[in-house]
Amino acid sequence: MPADRFEPKGVIPACILPFHPDLSIDEKSCRKHLRDVAAVRGISAITINAHSTEVASCTFEEQERVLGITMDEIGNKVPIVHGVYADGSLEAARIAGMAQRGGSSCLLVFPPNPLGLGSRSRPEMVLAHFRTIAEASDLPIIAFQYPLAGGLGYPVETLLKLLDAVPSVRAIKDWCNNPAQHERQVRLLQSREPAVNVLSTHSSWLMSSLVLGCNGLLSGSGSVIADLQSALFQAARANDLARARQVNDRIYPLAQAFYADPFVDMHNRMKEALVILGRIPCAAVRPPLVKLSDAEIARVRAALAEARIERGGALPLAA
Repeated sequence: MPADRFEPKGVIPACILPFHPDLSIDEKSCRKHLRDVAAVRGISAITINAHSTEVASCTFEEQERVLGITMDEIGNKVPIVHGVYADGSLEAARIAGMAQRGGSSCLLVFPPNPLGLGSRSRPEMVLAHFRTIAEASDLPIIAFQYPLAGGLGYPVETLLKLLDAVPSVRAIKDWCNNPAQHERQVRLLQSREPAVNVLSTHSSWLMSSLVLGCNGLLSGSGSVIADLQSALFQAARANDLARARQVNDRIYPLAQAFYADPFVDMHNRMKEALVILGRIPCAAVRPPLVKLSDAEIARVRAALAEARIERGGALPLAA
């Protein structure tokens, strides 16, 4: 691995994508949001064109434009992790090639939906998908690990085969949602030579996850509280349990609000939080996502107050 090659580790917020009320991309607000998050001390990269940016509702051309805006605004400040979200491997490879040409430092590869129809008994499907992407781009890859119950997660044995077959997979974004599996993956992957980093995205129980020794985190709620996540990560790395608990006490009400049922509304809630805080002007989401109820927005507002995060342009203090 070249010495200057980006290593996916540390705190990696996943940005949201602001829209106008007519659901077109609000480029001005997008630029401001990117600047806000990039200014947070302690982050190691920023993720775009992923779940938090409603990538499923964005065309290839819009993803390319989002990357162009990002590189223009903060590309000289922080590395950019670019999502690869596609149901077909050839389209995934096209996105990966575009991401590399556009200046991205790393790829975040989502599992394609056809894997949910039975890939657990056909692990070669997983290998074929990642090999196709790796042929189109030599950027380091973060494999997004989903829960096994939904059919899109990779059994640990398949994951190990993937790491052997596609060396450019340098990390996983771990959303297995199973503490025992999560710990096993941390131990197995980070003890490899070279280590394959586990980036937690268990944002509803982040402190519990980080104390297992994850080498980083990648989270959509970093679009709102990247500084608190950075402080929690640093405390966990320093084995400072008292400090970790102090920071986690501020994160907890927001985690409860953002990741409540229905889970599908998590990024809607983050957008509403950013509007409440005055960081973006509009919380519009594209269908099939829908606007939150007034009661739901009130719960987000109350969680921000409990977390002592106030309206204004500055991101919250980490203590």
